[in-house]
Amino acid sequence: MKPTGLLGIILIVVGIIALAYGGYTTFTTKENVAKIGPLEINKHEEHPVPIGPIVGGVCLVGGILLLVKGSGQA
Repeated sequence: MKPTGLLGIILIVVGIIALAYGGYTTFTTKENVAKIGPLEINKHEEHPVPIGPIVGGVCLVGGILLLVKGSGQA
């Protein structure tokens, strides 16, 4: 299989996973709320980061186009 077709398959898989996953990922921050001597109170907060379904759709369409282009060249 040509590299273009392989890249197309990879992009299709990534696009399907991105669309199925729902498009959200999170990262956690740690904030020091209080420090009294050796005692520390910390707050962990999760922040959602939206990754739109547009990214998954673009990967899917790009993968299909690369796959067609890769198979069209003989």
